[in-house]
Amino acid sequence: MITGLGKSARKATVAVALAMLALTQLAPAHAQSRIKDIADFEGVRDNMLVGYGLVVGLNGTGDDLGDADFTRQSLVAMLERLGINVRDQIEDLESDNIAAVMVTSTLPPFSRQGARIDVSISAIGTAKSLQGGTLLVTPMVGADGEVYAVAQGNLAVGGFSAGGAAETIVKGVPTSARIANGGIVEREIDFNLNSMQDMSVVLRNPDFTTARRVSEAINAYLGEVAARPSDPGTVRLNIPDRYNQNVVALLTDIEQLRVEPDQIARVVIDENTGTIVMGENVRINRVAIAQGNLTIRVTESQQVSQPSPFSQTGTTQTVDRTNVEVDEDQDNQLGIMDGGVSLQELVNGLNSLGVGPRDMITILQAIKTSGALQAEIEVM
Repeated sequence: MITGLGKSARKATVAVALAMLALTQLAPAHAQSRIKDIADFEGVRDNMLVGYGLVVGLNGTGDDLGDADFTRQSLVAMLERLGINVRDQIEDLESDNIAAVMVTSTLPPFSRQGARIDVSISAIGTAKSLQGGTLLVTPMVGADGEVYAVAQGNLAVGGFSAGGAAETIVKGVPTSARIANGGIVEREIDFNLNSMQDMSVVLRNPDFTTARRVSEAINAYLGEVAARPSDPGTVRLNIPDRYNQNVVALLTDIEQLRVEPDQIARVVIDENTGTIVMGENVRINRVAIAQGNLTIRVTESQQVSQPSPFSQTGTTQTVDRTNVEVDEDQDNQLGIMDGGVSLQELVNGLNSLGVGPRDMITILQAIKTSGALQAEIEVM
């Protein structure tokens, strides 16, 4: 009796081990990413803030009030708010220790009143440097025109400028600065996440296949059909009853699920720098490639022509000599690439022809024109 139970237990253990092994074998071998890294959730987003302010305390590197009327007007308005009337002397105001700036920041999602955020400051006038300046109280508004934060503080400038009459040295950008934790949130954005009955999962790189894989991964985890792709960039998610008033727990579980993002075959080209980026799915049909350039080099030199020794005639003269060289790259040969080659084979084939990045751009565009490149070319 005891022996029989032991055999049953061993058989059950072996069956579980085989099942786990089968699941491991069926798992895709390609690189997978968390949903958290490829998608955003509806309502969980940043908001841009902007404001206009004044920086004071500059050591003679501020705006020229004669050229920057907006700085002069801002200075007058600020002094009047502080109870100082300078309207009658507005034309006599002269100071190069103040600068008009734009203040920008990002309001993180679910920021509460009193929370601090980083702000960036950029000069908009004729200021040469913001080094040593202090930003005065600056309201920061959102896209709806409402004030969501207020910024103030001492500036941290990453660059500097120094020079004299004959030479000037500039490192970095001295007209831009930051204030760490320089903004205080004054208004919250109302958004009740836990009360939502459905929401959208928005893919950062829209794709039909990726959207379906995300929905399948979510449904497999929840054990019900709660997610459906509505378009290549959106997956609609109905909140299950067991997560009612606890959407945060649902999103915490979902964002850790792993899926394999799909991507189209694409070649990205930056002609300004000669940079080429190709995806792993880039394929080409059988094609022959020849690459060569005609180079003509003309060299001018001068030689001195002198008469024979002890000669009574002739004078010493300078004679121009011209040397012309023509290089037709006759050593370059026609290369053949078989159809369906991988990205590595394509790169190796082009490198074997001695093709540089600039010429490779032209070759890839020519292959695309011939219809042999099965990928999309995007020129930046």
